[in-house]
Amino acid sequence: MKSLIRGIVVFSALAGTAFLNAQTADEIVAKYIQAIGGKEAISQVKSVSMETSVQIMGNDAPSSTVIVDGVGYKSETDFNGTKIVQCFNDKGGWNVNPMAGAADPTPMPDDEYNAGKAQIHIGGALYDLAAKGSKVELLSKDPTTYKIKLTSKDNVESVYIIDSSTYFIKSVTGKGKMQGEDVDVTTSFSDYRKTDVGYVVPYAIDVDLGGRFSLTITVKKVELNKTIDPAIFSIPKAAATT
Repeated sequence: MKSLIRGIVVFSALAGTAFLNAQTADEIVAKYIQAIGGKEAISQVKSVSMETSVQIMGNDAPSSTVIVDGVGYKSETDFNGTKIVQCFNDKGGWNVNPMAGAADPTPMPDDEYNAGKAQIHIGGALYDLAAKGSKVELLSKDPTTYKIKLTSKDNVESVYIIDSSTYFIKSVTGKGKMQGEDVDVTTSFSDYRKTDVGYVVPYAIDVDLGGRFSLTITVKKVELNKTIDPAIFSIPKAAATT
């Protein structure tokens, strides 16, 4: 009897391993898409407006983020009387960051734009990735997570850690700049909540820039499908000609 039980246990373990091995990167991504609502729910979302709070150096700064699917992404943070802006559209991106010596709107370098432009799409970089010209590769897995590498058509690489039980993204790591130097930027996500249409978004976001600087973003309010003027994603004309 003990031998029989032992055999059943070993068989079950092998079967579980075989199941994990059968998970391809594309299958894992498909389960992530389903976990955040599925294509039907995601396709209903044309815009997302979020009120957030950013904790920077011990201070809470009010902020907001607006996304219009395929058109643009814009975040604004009020910090110590100054406004920090990051904006992407389908043509390019621009920043306003007085803390970095850029008090006027400044066009983004191509590498920064290519690294962040997927944010203009509802569902993120993993959603409809083939149409975006991206590909994914399963790097590794353990009992609780999958590690997937996404390579965009611009050869920008990002590494995703996906929870193997919920299929939510736990974190994503890519390259960024900190004081002119290349650093690994890791963004962690938690406190996922479902919206009225079934689309799921994280309400807690932590960003680490190479261990040198970190910030925490807390989502206060999410509104879907508000009418947004696409002009807000264009760099101000006066600044563009300076």
